Parts: sequence; structure tokens; C-alpha cells
Amino acid sequence: MRLGISGTYSSGKTLTSIALSEYTGIPRTRAKTMREILPEAAPGKTLEECTSAELLQMIVVRHVDRAIHERNLWDGFISDGSSLQEWIYGSVRVTYGINPNESVGLGEGVPVPRTPELAYFEDVVAELGKAFKRHVKATFDAFVHLPNELPLSADGHRPVNEHFRARADRMLEEIMAELAIPFHVVGGDLPARLERITELFGFTPVLPVDVAVARALDEYAALDTRSETARAGV
Repeated sequence: MRLGISGTYSSGKTLTSIALSEYTGIPRTRAKTMREILPEAAPGKTLEECTSAELLQMIVVRHVDRAIHERNLWDGFISDGSSLQEWIYGSVRVTYGINPNESVGLGEGVPVPRTPELAYFEDVVAELGKAFKRHVKATFDAFVHLPNELPLSADGHRPVNEHFRARADRMLEEIMAELAIPFHVVGGDLPARLERITELFGFTPVLPVDVAVARALDEYAALDTRSETARAGV
């Protein structure tokens, strides 16, 4: 089973994928995050400061990193998201801007002014989306989607707002229907998520759920969540 854990910013994808891997023994793919890619892609910048060209570079780098790890675990894996995440985040920036935090005062669905840079960015992201959808369709057996039950993390370095997150969430569901990949929405706290996902796919737990959750929390706490510039030593 090649299973993706889908959802937008702050939906709990990373923690859920770690815990599910612990609970079932199915290996988890590991691809660099945007914040890990950024110090090499755009040294000294935060995500909010990146140009459209720099964002495109990072979208492609992360897609390639994902594809390599997925191929190396082809017999079965649990993935923290998929290449659809990067493509959708790029697509939604066409409406809310390269740095969506700057358009937070606009109403939901109200677009930022269309600049030549943004128009070209839209065309490139649309073409990338065609390739990314083909890749995901050929790679994943099913997805579990985590709804936006949790507040957006106020860590100071997420270039999104609630309008952005809501639109991205709707797009994820729309694309799953388009690709006809089995897609299950699973909410609740972490133990409930693990037990429901295991039930849906007939997985056999290899650990008690409380032990899997405790191990996942320890692993998650050890992740480097510093800002981009702090990680780079700026």
C-alpha cells in the first residue's frame, strides 16, 4: 500500500504520518521540507521574501526529492503529503499572491492584482500541475485527508492565511475526485485517526496505539522547526 496523508498547513500531516508508521510498521517517506530546501535555494531569505522564480525552484526540488523516496519504497510507504501539495500551494498563490500574508485583509476568493510576474507564474504552475498529477496518479494507491480541525500554527514563518488554507483544502479534495484515487476524510485526535485509518485499510498494528503516539510525539519534537534564516545561521 502506497498511502498519502493529505491536508493543508497545520492539519497534522507530519505527526499523523509519523505515528501511523510507528503504529503499522509501514515505512514513511522522507522528503526535505520547503524550510530545509530554502537556505540553499534562496540563501538569507524567508519563504515570505521569495520571488516566484525561487518558489518554482523549490517546488521542483521537493517534487524530485519526493519521487526519489517514493521509488525507493515502492513496495509500500506512508507519505507526508504528496507533490500535489506543492502544486496546489503554488496555484493558490495566483489568487492570494506570492506572499499570501500580504493579502490577508482581502475577502475569501478576492484576488490580488494580476501582475505580469503572477500571470507567468500561473502558466508555469499549471504546466507543472499536469506532470505532478500524472505522477501522483501512477504512484499512490489511496489517500487519507485530514480536515482543517486545528488552528493555523502561529510560528511566524508560514506564508499563508486562513483564506489560502481553506482554498487549498478544497482543491485537494477536488483533485482527488478528478484523479479517481480512493480518498478518505479522517478527523479526530491522533489515536482516533490511527485507529480509523487502520480499520479502513486493514492494517495490522505492531504497537499499542499509546506507544505509537508517544514515539511519534518524541520524533516530532526533535524535528528542526526553526525559521529559515535561523536554520541557515543568518
